[in-house]
Amino acid sequence: MSRDLQDVDLAEVKPLVEREETISGLLQEFDVQEQDIETLHGSVHVTVCGTPKGNRPVILTYHDIGMNHKTCYNPLFNSEDMQEITQHFAVCHVDAPGQQDGAASFPVGYMYPSMDQLAEMIPGILQQFGLKSVIGMGTGAGAYILTRFALNHPEMVEGLVLINVNPCAEGWMDWAATKISGWTQALPDMVVSHLFGKEEMQNNIEVVHTYRHHIINDMNPSNLHLFINSYNSRRDLEIERPLPGTNAVTLQCPALLVVGDNSPAVDAVVECNSKLDPTKTTLLKMADCGGLPQISQPAKLAEAFKYFVQGMGYMPSASMTRLMRSRTASGSSVTSLEGNRSRSHTSEGTRSRSHTSEGTRSRSHTDTRLEITPNSGSSGDNSGLKSMEVSC
Repeated sequence: MSRDLQDVDLAEVKPLVEREETISGLLQEFDVQEQDIETLHGSVHVTVCGTPKGNRPVILTYHDIGMNHKTCYNPLFNSEDMQEITQHFAVCHVDAPGQQDGAASFPVGYMYPSMDQLAEMIPGILQQFGLKSVIGMGTGAGAYILTRFALNHPEMVEGLVLINVNPCAEGWMDWAATKISGWTQALPDMVVSHLFGKEEMQNNIEVVHTYRHHIINDMNPSNLHLFINSYNSRRDLEIERPLPGTNAVTLQCPALLVVGDNSPAVDAVVECNSKLDPTKTTLLKMADCGGLPQISQPAKLAEAFKYFVQGMGYMPSASMTRLMRSRTASGSSVTSLEGNRSRSHTSEGTRSRSHTSEGTRSRSHTDTRLEITPNSGSSGDNSGLKSMEVSC
């Protein structure tokens, strides 16, 4: 009887992990191909899951500081709701130099790549695997890197999902440069405050403890410090909202900006949204969610990702998820500040899209399922922004 009760308790707390267990040890492993790829700016560890399918892009992920692809994305890509997507797309996970499991320390005097150089490594990775285009998914530092990559190589990026993206040069560690000595001890606290909001650190103690444990025991501290310094030294992305008759620097592809409403990155993500083309950008603010929505709410993020790729013309016949059925039945809604946005960008350019032969997706049907409704109270500069708020 006691054993049965214990099993029930374990089921209830999923996807949270137990206090003394490492994250990597609990996550299901994919059948993968792993390689260290030599690029213009050094070696980088890459993990490819699945086989690229025809002319379709692959999903390329890039993690945040204090993480690698396993701790940042395995809970999402191992979730049941993501399986339908991974049946249609291969996945390419990139670990920033020295951040993968078991990474050796860099030699003394090693110059860690800048954020711009980390972005410049990606074309070499794609060439190595014969990949022509990607749908990027980045978190924090990884979101910045993928945005820089998309700005420099728009022809290689069909879409971006950016979690906790900060387009500004000001780093979260600026204050620490002159005030903190003995960075080895301070590093876990600084990374945790970057990943989690104050409310999460009070209410989700076990999750925060697990990631702190991972940072202390699984990450190479000297390599992590170099990656953090690189992120802290990033320059402003210098993107701006395009206006008629101007040649503004902005993303050319559809973008989904994701942030939890309790995330420390809320203000930065909202600012990034204000600088992008409103006809190609969606801001998804997840209610009752913290700094890592792909960890705490993988089903909801998988659902949003599914509709994002459908908006790009892929997976037109994808099934309605259990989450969407539940939410539709309950009558809760997703709101938009502009209603049904223009989808004209999906047909821009001369790029051939063989996937359109799968069928033409009904846009109105999808919008109805998402229950997107205009907000007549929007005004001023915000009238052009598209946003969604998902109750958790």
